[in-house]
Formats: sequence, structure tokens, C-alpha cells
Amino acid sequence: MSKRDNKRFNDKERKSAPKRGGKNRRDYGDSYEPKRRTSGKARSDARRVLGFDAGESFEDRRPQIGNDGLEVVAGRNPVVEVLSGERDVERVFIADGSEGSVSKIVALAREKGVIVDFVPKEKIDAMAPGVKHQGVVAKVSEYKYAEMDDVFAKAEASGEDPFIIILDEITDPHNLGAIIRTAECAGAHGVIIPKRRAASLTQTVALSAAGAIENMPVVQVTNLGRAIEDLKDKGIWVGAADMDGQTYYEANLTGPIAIVIGNEGKGVGRLVKEKCDFVLSIPMYGKINSLNASNAAAVLMYGIRRARG
Repeated sequence: MSKRDNKRFNDKERKSAPKRGGKNRRDYGDSYEPKRRTSGKARSDARRVLGFDAGESFEDRRPQIGNDGLEVVAGRNPVVEVLSGERDVERVFIADGSEGSVSKIVALAREKGVIVDFVPKEKIDAMAPGVKHQGVVAKVSEYKYAEMDDVFAKAEASGEDPFIIILDEITDPHNLGAIIRTAECAGAHGVIIPKRRAASLTQTVALSAAGAIENMPVVQVTNLGRAIEDLKDKGIWVGAADMDGQTYYEANLTGPIAIVIGNEGKGVGRLVKEKCDFVLSIPMYGKINSLNASNAAAVLMYGIRRARG
């Protein structure tokens, strides 16, 4: 069949025949509306889903903060950068089954002593909603931790024997903030917290500490038992706060000292308690047989301050 005989190429028919892939009113009728370019507002909304506003520069945007008050860094390259920098990385989360450059991230995290958790991808999605995370996120503290040398330097500058507070798995950020605040007011020289199963330095902790977090060295350690042994090697007497010890006002609380305050529910752990030199108790005269962790810490800290005169 020649083109002349084909209705497809007949002038009259061709005008009404739809073009391949055509997108106009002739093809779809008068109800067709051509697709318009995305408006500025829509583009802004789309960018906002990714974590920043179109009206802001990338450098000026606020960091993404998780429910625990820690900044969430998402993506493989950003996590590598933050692990290679000076900021304190609390923990790295990697989606199960991730491959490729994940091995580099794991090696770098372990070199820095950062805990790595392998979790379902759904958990990563929940931590970094709407962000292209590539199966990797890191939780980063907004506040820098001190070194143990900073604690001893603060004690030396004050002209006193070291006075240290050790927290064994305090999980409530409000309790942690309150203890840091009291430690600063009582003239303690530092607070030691563990990396695992404990509250970290977050915005909530900072608010509860009411500014004390800027003046009180907080040291985060991987192994609390080993940290206690190191303190004892430096001549620090370490006491645990527990119900079966000597009442604090009868004990000798002078000299270089560190006091361990236990978890809100279970108290000082058995292994940590065994590392301590002595046990202190606070007498209870009411029907309730224990104090809130931050209250107990306050009583003992001011007991030490009173003993120092």
C-alpha cells in the first residue's frame, strides 16, 4: 500500500489522528491541560522533605535532631566525614544486609571506639525520614566530651583533692542534667558516664543542667570498671552508693574521692560495685525505701563538700 492510499497520510485524516506520544488537546480533547512547570512553593516543599528549606542556604540549615536530642547524620559519605572529624559520635546504625563502603565505616567506627548497631532498614528510615540515608546513620552529640586529664587539671587548678562523680547507667536525661548541675554547684571536678545503656549529652540534658554542662567536664568511657581501676591507680578512693553500706555521715569522705551513683531502677551494677573500695548509704526513715538518683547524688555530694570544710 502506498503512502497516498494510506489513511494515516491522508491530509484530512491526519489532522485528527493522534501523534505518537502526543500530549495536546487534539489528542486528548478540550479537557486536557498541559503540564506546568513545578512552582517555587512545590519545589520548596519537596526540598523541605529532604531536610532543608529552599529559602535557606545548605550551610545555614538547622541540623536534624532525633527524639533523644542527638543530631542525626545520614548517608555513607557524611558518616565517614563525621567519624573522621573532631565531633563526638555516639553511635552508628547500619541497615542489615548493607554492603560495599559499609566495611570502611565499621572499621573507622571501631578505630574511634564508636558502637556500631546493625538494625532493620525500617529503623534507619524512622531515624532519617525522607532523607537518602543509604542504609547508614550516625547519632552525634552537640556537646564535646572531656578527657580524664581535664578532670585532674580542674582539681589541680582548684587546689583540692580530686572529687569525681561516676554514673552507672543513668538513663533519664533529666536526671543526668540535674546531677551535672548539682556537681557543678557542689564543686565536683568531673562526671564520668558510660557509652552503653546510658543517657548522653543532649539538648535535654543541657536544659536540665541549666548551663552547668559548659563548666563541668563530662567524660564518656567505654568500660566503667576499667575507668574505676584507673582512678584507683591514681590514688582515688571510690565508693558506691547502695542501701547496704555505711551511712554517709559516719564515713570518712575526705581526700581524693569518687562516688558511684547507680541506675534509677537497679542501682549500682554488681561488677561495678565489686570494683569499689567502700559502700555508702543514705538512711531512709519514711515508707519509701529509696531516693531519686539525682537526689541521692545531691545528698552525697554535699556530704563530701561538708567533710572538706
